[in-house]
Amino acid sequence: MPALYTEAALWKKARDGSVLCRLCACSCRLKDGESGKCRARLNRNGVLLTRAAGEASSIHLDPVEKKPLFHFLPGSLTFSIGGLGCNFSCRFCQNSEISQYSPRWQAISRAARPDTLVETAAASPARSLSYTYNEPTVFFELMAPCAALAKARGLRNIMVSNACLSRESFSALDGLIDAANFDLKSFSDEFYRKFCGARLKPVLQTIKRAARAGWWVELTTLIISGLNDSAPELDNLAAFIAGELGQTPWHVSRFHPAYLMRDHAPTSTASLERALEAGYKHGLAYVYIGNVPGHAAEHTSCPSCKKVLLRRRGFSAEGDFAGLCPDCGASLPGVWR
Repeated sequence: MPALYTEAALWKKARDGSVLCRLCACSCRLKDGESGKCRARLNRNGVLLTRAAGEASSIHLDPVEKKPLFHFLPGSLTFSIGGLGCNFSCRFCQNSEISQYSPRWQAISRAARPDTLVETAAASPARSLSYTYNEPTVFFELMAPCAALAKARGLRNIMVSNACLSRESFSALDGLIDAANFDLKSFSDEFYRKFCGARLKPVLQTIKRAARAGWWVELTTLIISGLNDSAPELDNLAAFIAGELGQTPWHVSRFHPAYLMRDHAPTSTASLERALEAGYKHGLAYVYIGNVPGHAAEHTSCPSCKKVLLRRRGFSAEGDFAGLCPDCGASLPGVWR
């Protein structure tokens, strides 16, 4: 389906005819005819247009554990929406077909309207809407009205994001978004520049901003052997989470060869377990290993008496969803039943 461009939100016009996009922390300045880094926004005759307001690439009903969110309505389903494009260019992207520009975008794009999406979600067993698969900030003009309509219907809103939001976009979404899983890909700015085409500082700022605003936040780090799994790197990641966010769940996930890194080896279980130990060293009680089905670190246990409260395998969850340990009465952080 051909892309239909409409005027974008969050931008400023300069005297020379260029426009400054204020959607994300990349702050693209575009001359007439230029597209932004995300490939979803275009300066046409001094007006910033977006193709993302009325299209989706993916619409699915997912377990909330797939996002992954383990402490937010566990065991529930979430109506999941994806678009096209990304403001990062991660060499290891797991969803490159929709995030990185491809001639196939026209073939996989479908028309999407906020009212229709929310009505469909409300009629489903889902308890939330998730903006996911590619970077949802890129399809802000679809996400924001969906989130407002979802709120009015009593549904929660979830972002699965790289956390590279601008102050303006964060402010516009605050009060609409209930939970987020943010990728914290590394604690090295060099890693972000070399492997993601991005910077670390805006990511950390957004994560802290969301936590202060009361969003339920969980973090995911894709552990890549030899690139972000050194002892100092894992120690820095765990220290930041514990120091700035407290008992925020940290998902350390196994890398599988993808996109421009198909020749890179999958992550060893030993590397993931080093991340687990780094988290424990800094007092984190909820460190989860992802993409290793059957690992004991998929489960949620009481931090006081160690009773297993939620058992998981893959994206399924079984157990006590109340957020209280029935044995010792300890309360677990999160948004429960």
